[in-house]
Amino acid sequence: MIDNLEYNTEREHLIIPEYGRHIQKMINYAKSRETKEERNKVAKSIIAVMGNLQPHLRDVPDFQHKLWDQLFIMSNFELDVDSPFEKPSKEELSERPVPLKYPQNFPKYRFYGNNIKTMIDVARTWEEGEMKEALVYTIANHMKKCFLNWNKDTVEDDVIYDHLFELSNGELNIKNSEEDLTDSSSLMKASSGKKYSNNKKGHKKNNRNRKRY
Repeated sequence: MIDNLEYNTEREHLIIPEYGRHIQKMINYAKSRETKEERNKVAKSIIAVMGNLQPHLRDVPDFQHKLWDQLFIMSNFELDVDSPFEKPSKEELSERPVPLKYPQNFPKYRFYGNNIKTMIDVARTWEEGEMKEALVYTIANHMKKCFLNWNKDTVEDDVIYDHLFELSNGELNIKNSEEDLTDSSSLMKASSGKKYSNNKKGHKKNNRNRKRY
């Protein structure tokens, strides 16, 4: 009896573990059948058992198609049976998906976000004047607040000016301006105060009428 014990480390790898080892053994048995007629009969029985193991998926579109695809996958694409659907290919399964690109033109300064770049592009199209100057300083102050949210430390205005100059391709230059940006402590206080206010408003607890047991 001890000699017949099996350990998971000695067993074959389960391709889809969710179906368990018995389904894998049934598929291996189907692969060992000599005639295609017998393999087809066993394959249909396996599909029926696989469907019973996942009754919650019966309403999913193409449920039977999914089961047949999983049957071929678990057979390592070696099961020669007649399928009512097109057989999947091993190359298609192993194909790597195209990596998604991060939607940021300047990943070097991700802490500013995409909206900053959009605001900078809009400011570049405005005519020179007080309105454009006010917009540029508003953008710079917002950049400073984003920087502080990311770094949680003080930041010199020159750093923000340099980043603004870089992100605007040199078109928005306030490096030599005598006007300073909003103080770091004021920006941090405004940001933390807003969070506290929202939290207090949204999560205010009232224990006055609460029953106690």
